[in-house]
Amino acid sequence: METVLVEDVLHRFLLERAGVRGVLVRLGAAWREVAGRADYPPVLRSLLGESLAASALLTGNIKLEGSLSIELKSQGPLRLLFAECSDQGKLRGLARWDGEVPAPLSLADLPDAIMAITIGHADRGQRYQGLVDLQHAELGQALENYFSQSEQLPAKVLLAADGEHAVGLMLQRLPGEGGHDAAHDADAWPRVVHLAETLGGAEMLATAPEELLYRLFHEESVRLFAPRPLAFGCSCSRERVESMLRSLGREEAEAALEAREGEIEVTCEFCARRYTFDRIDVEHLLNHASVSAPDTAQ
Repeated sequence: METVLVEDVLHRFLLERAGVRGVLVRLGAAWREVAGRADYPPVLRSLLGESLAASALLTGNIKLEGSLSIELKSQGPLRLLFAECSDQGKLRGLARWDGEVPAPLSLADLPDAIMAITIGHADRGQRYQGLVDLQHAELGQALENYFSQSEQLPAKVLLAADGEHAVGLMLQRLPGEGGHDAAHDADAWPRVVHLAETLGGAEMLATAPEELLYRLFHEESVRLFAPRPLAFGCSCSRERVESMLRSLGREEAEAALEAREGEIEVTCEFCARRYTFDRIDVEHLLNHASVSAPDTAQ
């Protein structure tokens, strides 16, 4: 009997005997929607898939209002990578590159690279941002180091992606978490990490979440919580584009109208949705901005 692999889902779980909590993410259609937006070089496509899975993975054990994003910028061939997961389980992402992207791609070798994890609700001005140390080649290693420094808790992060799926597994040791014997089992965390390290990328991509967890940790009393659905989704809106056009000011907006024969078209890079504004639309926006300005300043 053929096993049907569940896609676009986040599983939280406990290894009660070991005192370890974890999150497992498996992306299918949501990842293919993101991957299909550009003809990415294979090595960059894999990194983008891993980043998208990681963005969902990191939401698994935090109270999130808004979104969590992973953003990488560098002066090398990989110019930008962005992956985001919202509190509603909506995912989006993209990457930009210039020239040939080296394979294998090491994060540690990217010139002047900066990676940030941003958590919060940008529209409300509530944001927390942490920088990720890029001394390691792989994203999973960089995230492990991030958790070690920011939370002083060890973590194990495994990521894998191909053209069809993107998968992530994260384990964290927490004091007092899990079963009664966890605090007295000094070998619990090393044992769980060793079991996780036996897992290869191909196996992660080919195995259903429940089967994968029980195959690895069946002796650790796996307690699986209800799955959380994930899906591709973009937070762009006409209101956000209007706000951007107002911020340009009259001179730049009118110059854009002249350059585009009386119409401004803005296309979202994440979902390809198009927003068009003619002269009447732009005039209304600019007049509304000037009328609203005194109230905003008070």
